[in-house]
Amino acid sequence: MAEEPHFRTFQKKPRFRPQPLPFSSTASSVEATNRSRSLDDLVVLGIETSCDDTAAAVVSGNGEILSQVVSSQADLLLRFGGVAPKMAEEAHILVIDQVVQQALDNSKLTGNDLSAVAVTIGPGLSLCLRVGVSKARRVAGRFNLPIVGVHHMEAHALVARLIERDLQFPFLALLISGGHNLLILARDVGHYVQLGTTIDDAIGEAYDKIARWLGLDLSKGGGPALEELACEGDSYFLKFKVPMRQHKDCNFSYAGLKTQVRLAIESTNICMESSPIATASSSDRKSRANIAASFQRTAVLHLEERCERAIEWALAMEPSIKCLVVSGGVASNQYVRSRLNYVAEKNGLCLVCPPPCLCTDNGVMVAWTGIEHFLLGRFDLPPPANDPEDFVFDIRPRWPLGEEYQHGKSDARSVKRARMYPSLTSIMIKGGSSQQ
Repeated sequence: MAEEPHFRTFQKKPRFRPQPLPFSSTASSVEATNRSRSLDDLVVLGIETSCDDTAAAVVSGNGEILSQVVSSQADLLLRFGGVAPKMAEEAHILVIDQVVQQALDNSKLTGNDLSAVAVTIGPGLSLCLRVGVSKARRVAGRFNLPIVGVHHMEAHALVARLIERDLQFPFLALLISGGHNLLILARDVGHYVQLGTTIDDAIGEAYDKIARWLGLDLSKGGGPALEELACEGDSYFLKFKVPMRQHKDCNFSYAGLKTQVRLAIESTNICMESSPIATASSSDRKSRANIAASFQRTAVLHLEERCERAIEWALAMEPSIKCLVVSGGVASNQYVRSRLNYVAEKNGLCLVCPPPCLCTDNGVMVAWTGIEHFLLGRFDLPPPANDPEDFVFDIRPRWPLGEEYQHGKSDARSVKRARMYPSLTSIMIKGGSSQQ
């Protein structure tokens, strides 16, 4: 179990528990007064189980990270070649109690010191989401705490406001991970315009798959392994086609690029997936490095081109935008950061990236997003101490963050809409809590 090596102790203070308030897109003057008066007293436990990491953290209203604990499923990913939902669920069940308790112990707090519990309710794998929501309700019920249901991708975006406390709305955000590519205009907490999304495979999934094809050591993740190997290669050795240049929108596609890379690997007549790079000859290693570097350059160039267009669209809607936020697991990649920093500076924006430990899935981002919504009165009242056996958990495996921006809409095939929950933004605009 991986744990953040350093955490600050916290002086216990009385819990701050305001009553639910009617929804408004911005905090009222009363809410603003509560915000300034209550930040030091507000303490939120965040729980994250949307995919393959079990995470919990305790964060105070003034932005102090009191503890952070993450239990990785890296061994399962290696064994099954990716996320196996049932196995992931069982792994979450095995460690969820220990992870949450360790987060509380490390913060020097108990449930009696908390103000609320925040938990990811979507998007993600339904089997995994249910584990976190069930635990959150047990904790909230036992200690009579309100619950904040958190959107996973919003948490990736808003954690930047924890790191950069001067980051104000509106801002543009690129969220990149194993399951998502998302470009959004963030206008306020819970209010987003979706400029572009993944129409097939996300960049993180492409990194992981190609790292496996190249026979890399995946113990620390396919993305980091491929990035490291790419540093040894010639990024112009292979001229892969940049995806979707014919579509003048901000959507992403990595399925075709993956196919190009697969064909390039097959042309070497080496079964790289069954031939670990540790046993490769120097010429074989160089060949793999050239493929890795050429893929990475093309994959990131696709990000750059989409960001350039999204910046143009976003500034047309919100001329006061000053920052480009890049978050999600792939934002840990230093090559990605350097190239997107170039794009941001070229367009007069400041790049904001959370540290790597807050880019991957974590409880801190969930707790902080819970704080942002809690201060606006968006939370559910405490649940009963024990849910009935037939209780249906509020989980949203397919949950858009915002409404799609129609400008330059692509004729490329779009994401399947079946069984998709109404977007977070539409729920916030209609009124009510974050968990209607």
